[in-house]
Amino acid sequence: MDFKDQTQKIGHLGVRLLWHLLHFIVSLWYFALGIVNAIESYLISRGVLKRYKTLDIGKLQYLAIVVESEDAHQITKVIELLQCLMAIGVKRVCLYDTEGILKKSKESILARLNNATLFEEADEKNLLLDHDHNKHITLEFTSSSDGKEAVAKAANILFMKYLQLGDYRKSEEDSFFTEAHMTEALRAVGCRGPEPDLLLVYGPARCHLGFPVWRIRYTEIMHMGPLKSMRSGSLIKAIYRFTMVRQNYGK
Repeated sequence: MDFKDQTQKIGHLGVRLLWHLLHFIVSLWYFALGIVNAIESYLISRGVLKRYKTLDIGKLQYLAIVVESEDAHQITKVIELLQCLMAIGVKRVCLYDTEGILKKSKESILARLNNATLFEEADEKNLLLDHDHNKHITLEFTSSSDGKEAVAKAANILFMKYLQLGDYRKSEEDSFFTEAHMTEALRAVGCRGPEPDLLLVYGPARCHLGFPVWRIRYTEIMHMGPLKSMRSGSLIKAIYRFTMVRQNYGK
């Protein structure tokens, strides 16, 4: 019995040692990968890697930035991120966080940025055109509450439309709501914003963190890590990778 207990203890100890060894190897791998990415980002920002100098920024009509709620409190870092995007030449940006922290801080963000305009105040006919000033940027602030409110309003419009038809006028097609119906209803309530070409996620989670799904049907999504490790070189690399991707748009 004692021999069996000792064998079990040795087995458990061996499993724990193996787990710690694997954990150390994985941690070492990610540490080395972080150093390589930092060096690459530095070389890109300094213009050493020539292929990143030829950015076709015109392919990026609309960029979405999703920031995890805890990182969203780092307003200075968010402003630094926007300044980097302006230097690269990005014209239209949507800033999103779940709790709406960035939306509440939009006045202070706009005050510290030159040539920045709110999306709601921008001239609608110029949204798809380049601004005359190459450092100008249009900002949209949104949160999860906007998405929930938009869906509720759109659903109410569809419901009222269904009631107004009356039983005698309803056809089989009218009994079903399609994506086209929802899109039309969202546009009617003013919550049908542009669909981003690229969505960059800052935070620990590799997901869109509740960004309105009806706006990212064909959006390229990239995880950028924590906001505190944001570098201009990593932004340039992400945008470069997007411009090199062929979009089939579901075809």
